[in-house]
Amino acid sequence: MFDQLDRKILDELQRDSSSSLDELGERVGLSRNACWRRIKRLEDEGVIRGRVALLDANKLNVGLMAFISIRTTQHDDKWLAAFHRAVQDIPEIVGVYRTTGDVDYLLQAVLPDVAAYDRLYKRIISRISLSDVSSFFVMESIKSTTRLPLDYVGN
Repeated sequence: MFDQLDRKILDELQRDSSSSLDELGERVGLSRNACWRRIKRLEDEGVIRGRVALLDANKLNVGLMAFISIRTTQHDDKWLAAFHRAVQDIPEIVGVYRTTGDVDYLLQAVLPDVAAYDRLYKRIISRISLSDVSSFFVMESIKSTTRLPLDYVGN
């Protein structure tokens, strides 16, 4: 069960997970040890899955983001397993989602340019049979966050 202090801790960690326990405890109104115990519990429960550094895609020369919609006529377990394997080890693909509606899967990829996208496209279609692939390139990122809303915790 989550209380208001857990929410505060989660909010602060989502904002900046590099804070020391002393700094974090001060911001949420807990001692260092009490803060550590709560974080440990949240990690043990799987609420906190990991702590990462957020990198600047442009400075790493992967500033072009593409969303790739995929349709398939195959929906059996064998094809699904093959699809999972096909996309899993491609580092340019940073998100893979099974969706409802006209599109079966939506992939999110980061690349240096359109030529790199073309190479990625060829890699994907060489690995798995697809009926349709369409791509959309991001012109402007208006909002992009890793912070999850905490208003629904416990509801």
